[in-house]
Amino acid sequence: MARDDSPAAAGATAGDLADLPAPSTLGYEQARDELVRVVAALEAGGTPLERSLALWERGEALASRCEEHLDGARRRLDEATSADADRG
Repeated sequence: MARDDSPAAAGATAGDLADLPAPSTLGYEQARDELVRVVAALEAGGTPLERSLALWERGEALASRCEEHLDGARRRLDEATSADADRG
């Protein structure tokens, strides 16, 4: 099993999280994978309040980014099915 050395999984401080790429620059898979790590870190508990808040905020931003990607995919599917219906 691959070792997860990401800041979210490795006990990063709130400042370390600020050094990560902006969620708006991440692809869907990158944002989703990091969100999974953030959720796991929060669920594990035992983190200081400040770090937990920073993780929560990062998670919210990552979830929004994933939603943007999914909304875009949904629009493309709607456009494609609409175009097919117009031709049919």
